[in-house]
Amino acid sequence: MPGPDIGIEKFLAQLALFRELGSAEIERIGRATRQIRAERGAILFHRGDEAAGIHVLVFGQVKLSFTSAQGGEKVVEIIGPGQSFGEAVVFAGKPYPVTATALADLLLLFIEKNAVLREVDGDPQFARRVIAGLCRRIHSLMADLEGYSLSSGTQRVIGFLLSGCGEDATGPLDVLLPTTKGVLSSRLNLTQEHFSRILHELSSRGLIEVQGRAIRVADVERLRGYQP
Repeated sequence: MPGPDIGIEKFLAQLALFRELGSAEIERIGRATRQIRAERGAILFHRGDEAAGIHVLVFGQVKLSFTSAQGGEKVVEIIGPGQSFGEAVVFAGKPYPVTATALADLLLLFIEKNAVLREVDGDPQFARRVIAGLCRRIHSLMADLEGYSLSSGTQRVIGFLLSGCGEDATGPLDVLLPTTKGVLSSRLNLTQEHFSRILHELSSRGLIEVQGRAIRVADVERLRGYQP
């Protein structure tokens, strides 16, 4: 996959996880970091593989998923540029609980586990930032679980469509679905058919306009207040 290398240390220094580290610490982590390029559809690691480090996405998109006992795929998270993944299993010493798949051509940084653990051992502030990041991810997963349990499918789709705007927004709002409807429906704990039916229902009621992956919400307040 063509493309120039990036300045690893400069990129790492801009990430929230490493922002407060000094140049010497960034340099040490940079030496233990390598760039990985992958094409759409490539498997970055499989569920059950040994966790050898932390991944940070520079550009592209990554799907974290697993296969259920019934053979269906469940998408746990969709990773975007600037986000990291794999921290929890690195510190727990456990294998990856999910499979990571490239949803688009991508570039990511792979930081070796031992380099991260050395910084955690030597810098309590860094350790606290790592813990805070893991807590945010846990809270996000708990919010997902609550949404699956207490919200209807329509409410979940509406919540996703409006997730990028503030509570006082009125519209119009243009949303570009970040990936395929199949992946998104799994992320929202819906079948693809159910997801498509919900979009059709919202469209037929004049709440949204759908053109491929582009969705326009004319009146945010009206969509937010819709009760199926």
